[in-house]
Amino acid sequence: MKKTATILILGIIVLFSSRIFSQDLTPKEQLGKKIFFDKISSPDWMACANCHAPEVGFVGPIPGINRHGAVYFGATPQRAGNRKPPSAAYSTYSPIFHYDPVEELFVGGNFWDGRATGEHLGNPAADQALGPFLNPVEQNNASKQDVLEQIANSKYADLWELAWGEPIAYGTPAEIEANYDRVGLSIAEYEASAEVSPFTSKYDYYLRGETQLTPQEMFGMQLFNSEEAGKCALCHISEEGPNGEPPLLTDFTFDNLGTPKNPDNPFYDMDEVFLNDGSPINPLGDAWIDKGLGGFLETRPEWASYAEENMGKQKVPTLRNVDKRPGNEFPKAYLHNGVFKSLKEVVHFYNTRDVAGQNWPPPEVPENVNTEELGNLGLSDNEEDAIVAFLKTLSDGYDIHHMKKDGNAAVPDKRTAELRIEGPNPFNPTTVLSYFLPEDADIQLQVFSITGEKVATLQKGYMSAGTHIVNFDGRNFSSGIYLVSLLTGKQLMTVKLILLK
Repeated sequence: MKKTATILILGIIVLFSSRIFSQDLTPKEQLGKKIFFDKISSPDWMACANCHAPEVGFVGPIPGINRHGAVYFGATPQRAGNRKPPSAAYSTYSPIFHYDPVEELFVGGNFWDGRATGEHLGNPAADQALGPFLNPVEQNNASKQDVLEQIANSKYADLWELAWGEPIAYGTPAEIEANYDRVGLSIAEYEASAEVSPFTSKYDYYLRGETQLTPQEMFGMQLFNSEEAGKCALCHISEEGPNGEPPLLTDFTFDNLGTPKNPDNPFYDMDEVFLNDGSPINPLGDAWIDKGLGGFLETRPEWASYAEENMGKQKVPTLRNVDKRPGNEFPKAYLHNGVFKSLKEVVHFYNTRDVAGQNWPPPEVPENVNTEELGNLGLSDNEEDAIVAFLKTLSDGYDIHHMKKDGNAAVPDKRTAELRIEGPNPFNPTTVLSYFLPEDADIQLQVFSITGEKVATLQKGYMSAGTHIVNFDGRNFSSGIYLVSLLTGKQLMTVKLILLK
């Protein structure tokens, strides 16, 4: 499994300091922020933040684009690239791109295809930050010197000397190269700051014992982590690091999910849009295929022999902020080409991609599709909804103001005990129950027939406060209506189950 190698990588590369939850920015972080939000482009209207906005988790913030092609147009507004913007948040934790001979796969880098390897500046996020400024389908600056001149003429130019110990200079080729690299390093410093990568989701507070997940969220987390059910955590690592580091919800590898083409992708029309040298942006037009990692490996002689087995694979993104949005109706786009428009649709695709009669479009790249970890998971509609509910706990900026204060420690408001059905109902042969205890208690969780006869004891004894998940197996029961009761000593709750065989 990829998970083993990833945990080792996390232990090596993820270095968290006491500043991780601080909102104070260092001079380099402040400089990186100013550059990130500055319209350094030609024409001068486009900043990094145009495609990586904080209110949506540092991805694309324009509703109309997200609803359709999901690929953002550049400073020259007729020109478009080929993939949706990846998140800039948590991007600095990706390791330098490399081949793992034990797991026999590639790990790390940034961009969807990993081409920002980190070999140049020692940080894939810093390498990535240098690309869009000079890309003619993005910020379209004429040269590195042009970028530096715009920073030198900005209102924040004094920050450069504060951050780097000397004024910005570009009088010689060596100065241009060194200071352009500092642009990327400054942006990466900002992306690593607690303002961009703060670890303030509900899930983070849950892991720190400062809040509770709802029963549905808890059930979704259980499915997410299950190697037999959702299988999500095989690639999106959800457990803390070896020294208690918050999870990054990715293993930094690459995968071909069998993603279909997005017919609204504007890149298919770029055979009729030209660069300054007169060449079309996409000479293949509708025939273009996104090779992903394999396409990048083809360009590197030392890795070209691995290209075929990696065709169609894209970077496994962090799931942090996957649902972050300014309002419930704000549209987001998912997967590398934005073909899906809701988390429910993504989870349903993962669950049923290979199920006959679902009629999903064919994969854009049929080679190397992952059929071991997704495609026919057998999840119910309720289980899909539970996973979506858990994914929604991963957005930064969770409001814990509703929590009572006990000295310096935040503790959840007390709720009354709850008993819920999380799985299907009617069901056959299994379903899932959850119950919440506001405090430690002796409990009895029992099943009765409709006539009042006790037929099973599911749990009994002293249980800790919090949410508990219980699987109910009805294979040894006949069809009918059953009552599940939870007795806590202070409360008695009952739910009705219907078993249909």
